[in-house]
Amino acid sequence: MQSNEGMANIRLRGQVGSKCLCGPFVGPDKGFYNGLVTINSTQIDGNQVVSQIQAFARELGFSQIGVASVDLSSAEAGLLAWLQQGFHGDMAYMAHHGLKRARPAELVPGTLCVITARMDYLPRTTEDGWQAVELARLNQPTEGIVSVYARGRDYHKVLRNRLQQLSDRIATLIGPFGHRVFTDSAPVLEAELAARSGQGWRGKHTLLLNREAGSLFFLGEIYVDVALPVTEPVQPHCGTCTACMDVCPTQAIVAPHRLDARRCISYLTIEHAGAIPVEFRAPMGNRIYGCDDCQLVCPWNKFAQRSALPDFDPREGLSGQQLASLFEWTEEEFLKRTEGSPIRRIGHARWQRNIAVALGNALRQGADVRAALLRQVEHTSALVREHVAWALAQKGDSK
Repeated sequence: MQSNEGMANIRLRGQVGSKCLCGPFVGPDKGFYNGLVTINSTQIDGNQVVSQIQAFARELGFSQIGVASVDLSSAEAGLLAWLQQGFHGDMAYMAHHGLKRARPAELVPGTLCVITARMDYLPRTTEDGWQAVELARLNQPTEGIVSVYARGRDYHKVLRNRLQQLSDRIATLIGPFGHRVFTDSAPVLEAELAARSGQGWRGKHTLLLNREAGSLFFLGEIYVDVALPVTEPVQPHCGTCTACMDVCPTQAIVAPHRLDARRCISYLTIEHAGAIPVEFRAPMGNRIYGCDDCQLVCPWNKFAQRSALPDFDPREGLSGQQLASLFEWTEEEFLKRTEGSPIRRIGHARWQRNIAVALGNALRQGADVRAALLRQVEHTSALVREHVAWALAQKGDSK
């Protein structure tokens, strides 16, 4: 994915019109470096295949397609150091698969290359100057802010379905082939694969940046048993800019290209299941699901592209809503309003926990929100009760 959310659990599904990644595979022959590959015993022009895949992808709403090799060995040391420093926090799944993240052919035996895809997610109706509009929301303490990517349909569903459709179309071009589709759903170094295949470069906030699209896009992959010609990486263009590092409310970007997830508001409001550490509650402000600050101030995001898909249009209730109103949602209403949304997976209690913190921050600034908090003092969840108590203890000029 290309958002400030962690990986979900592995979800592997059957492949339509293709074989599984198992058994013997045909590697590149001597003509590979001239663009020729052998697929199903037939030698064809790999560059033409990649061009046709790119055309298929555009028809399906993807913004760009690349091809990466399976050799990510140079990324292993950085991954291990990041894990050893504990920067992954409670995301134990980040360490469970060891170096398989950097070894695609071990994660899915038989993989010869990885087709990478990106899809823009800025909503279709987004007006010019959207970055300033979103930054201004941070100064409205009683409004709950949901990260832009999460205001529409769950990207896992959108990308997975379209990546499978893309795989089916590839099968009509080259015949049955082994493949497995991923989108933030397995131990995959998505941004690294995307960078190596020319989708963009890694910004200092660790997200991928593209000169024509900024960073507001999702990432997905197709692991394949076909050795296609790789697409070349691009040069980085951040220069001396440190806007993303400077703006981070919790200083989670501890060094260029180094993120301590334990300090990141996206991690704290989405991946972290327990109590929000007290020292990070005030910096959360009114952010109740994710955080876009590092992307909002990035100069390259003036080039962010609007999605052509209605899937990412904001849902009613997830943009511009008052915290007090959101805090009134029962679990039943929460499940109804977040059906098909990425927000649903954190559950009602964590949603309430996040809003309680935001209400406490609003109370400190003098907002009249104490009544909303008092109605949840005896919440059935001990997690929510603790955050409500903290919120009520915040000093302010409200009634």
